[in-house]
Amino acid sequence: MEPPKRRRSATRARLLEGALEVFAERGFHGASVEDICDRAGFTRGAFYSNFGSKDELVLALFQATTDRLLEQIAALLPDLANQPGTLLDAVLGLLDEAAPDQRQWHLISTEFTLHALRHPEAATALNQQRAMFRDQLTRLVEEITQASGLRLSVPPQQFVRLVIAVHEGARAQSLLEPDLVPAGSLEHTFLPLVLDAISRK
Repeated sequence: MEPPKRRRSATRARLLEGALEVFAERGFHGASVEDICDRAGFTRGAFYSNFGSKDELVLALFQATTDRLLEQIAALLPDLANQPGTLLDAVLGLLDEAAPDQRQWHLISTEFTLHALRHPEAATALNQQRAMFRDQLTRLVEEITQASGLRLSVPPQQFVRLVIAVHEGARAQSLLEPDLVPAGSLEHTFLPLVLDAISRK
């Protein structure tokens, strides 16, 4: 018989997966708890035994993304001293891998950001999640710059904020006009110019 803790973890994972699909299809406000439960194959009771609200569920999705990023960075760090690679490739690669379905994730993160702008409690929780995300990317930037002998003329945290801002803005344009703005094209064209301007050996 499956242990209760493992069953709970599996239930939570299926609810998160169902929520991703429903939010992307119907929007954060358009999706009901019942819609999410139906998609995941559970009852409302199962939902509320895992999440207190839709807000909490979305924040759990952000947390899952952050956890995935943490695992990827932990796997990368031991090899940085010997194979530092390029700073931008590492950071942009992680941003892409943290959200495998870019369209789905963009819809959810954009809509929940708008929700958070109107609800201070959601904003506080979202800011905490994003700060954790940025902190880990900053750690990666610091490790790579040290390993490759680079020195930035701006704080690494500010560089990370800029990379995320360009990446998120470019993703929106690419999703709307994929032929004119292929995925990753703006980031890989202009961020190297920025990095050259703020770094030296």
